Amino acid sequence: MKKIKKTVLALLLFSGAAASAQDSAYTNMIKIGVNGGIALPSENASATVGVDLGYQYLVTPGFGLGIATGYNQFFGKENDGINNNDFAVVPVAAMFRYYPQTSGFYLGTDLGYGFITGDDKVATNSLVDRPTGGLYIKPEIGYHNIHWNFALQYTKVFTGSEGNIGSQDYSVGALGVGIGYNLPLGK
Repeated sequence: MKKIKKTVLALLLFSGAAASAQDSAYTNMIKIGVNGGIALPSENASATVGVDLGYQYLVTPGFGLGIATGYNQFFGKENDGINNNDFAVVPVAAMFRYYPQTSGFYLGTDLGYGFITGDDKVATNSLVDRPTGGLYIKPEIGYHNIHWNFALQYTKVFTGSEGNIGSQDYSVGALGVGIGYNLPLGK
């Protein structure tokens, strides 16, 4: 009976060490994803779709730091006679993630600068210039496992009063969902 207990204990220790070694392969990873959502507030855009690309280093098993970029296309809409143009956001940001467990709930945010690209004017029937960018933030809450991330996220680029037309504020913000895949790079 003692030999069986020792054998089971040895197997548990070995499997724990093997699982730990496997998780250490995920210390460095590339994160690739897609996202979509509705523009908020929706004065000059209706919806957005995009791709995300990031590099993450797990400082501890529960905390990751990295860099993030991507491309988010916003679809312009007509608003009280203003024919708003489509535009895009290309972020360059620091990535922060908190993982309380190896699989389950997580919190994160990207913080940096969002470059706004597209037509030079806010609308086809306006002479107001489109902003070129601003402070970018993308907080998210979601579910993760070793390979996948599923998130509810809010994207915002702060442009101040640039791009405002009359009573219409130029807004670059969206509430959406994202799905991402993690590619391990090793330790």
